[in-house]
Amino acid sequence: MRFLARHTTRFRYTAPVYLEPHAIRLRPRSDSWQRLERFRMAVEPQPSLLSEVLDSEGNSVAHAWFSDLADSLVIRTEFEVETLRVNPFDYLLLGEGSMCVPVEYPQELRAPLSSALARSEPSARAVDEFANRIAERSGRRTTEFLTLLTQEIHDRYRVVVREHGDPFPPSETLATGQAACRDLAVLFADCCRSVGIASRFVSGYTASESGADDHHTHAWAEVYLPGGGWRGYDPSLGLAVADSHIAVASAALASRAAPTTGSFRGDATAEPLAVEIAVNTLQHALATSAASHSQQ
Repeated sequence: MRFLARHTTRFRYTAPVYLEPHAIRLRPRSDSWQRLERFRMAVEPQPSLLSEVLDSEGNSVAHAWFSDLADSLVIRTEFEVETLRVNPFDYLLLGEGSMCVPVEYPQELRAPLSSALARSEPSARAVDEFANRIAERSGRRTTEFLTLLTQEIHDRYRVVVREHGDPFPPSETLATGQAACRDLAVLFADCCRSVGIASRFVSGYTASESGADDHHTHAWAEVYLPGGGWRGYDPSLGLAVADSHIAVASAALASRAAPTTGSFRGDATAEPLAVEIAVNTLQHALATSAASHSQQ
């Protein structure tokens, strides 16, 4: 599927402040799952230096430095992307150690995957018990466990929107009845790690052909499966990730995949964050544009 997206983030302050360096992770990935056709970003005020780098997790990150006082920070992006994976199950597991949980990764993968196997809360007994109950129900078969875990979390929670703030710890999310998508992604990842499946946090967007403009940034999780590589699961929507998801950044720690991180110095306070996101299929965007021109 081909999508056209626009994303505007506005930070406002009650008085001029000094903006500290900001890390901006808004350029979508371009890999075997999706192809980035076009990307444009504008930052106001204009940074004194803007440098785009590839971080240790393989994400594209723009580092922005500022030199003058400002009472706001506005980041606008526009991009066109094609998502390519129609079938999220187009693979076969390799090796007997991958068929059941806990997964036994080949020796050469254990060091590269170590951060994706590290628990968010090493002593979270409630998370361990929750994950193990699902593992028993799945017969400890890897793919069945992932499907059941996705569905169980989806059925258990009411998804709410929380525009900013870190994800809650997995044990805290487990004890509630509602959560933001990033909370559920962190819970899913920690449950996977509890039974020995490498997992990481993903930030991005979801899209549909309806053309609705009330989008928010979205979060889900990916697991590493021998033979399948990194595969996405979205517990907020209760499904395996295919071509309706647009991945931007992924990392073992959610903070390393956040769309924007930074701070400011000064006596002012920050006003509520304002975010505007529109994600449409390219066909819908072109049709809307044509209709707009015909009315003029």
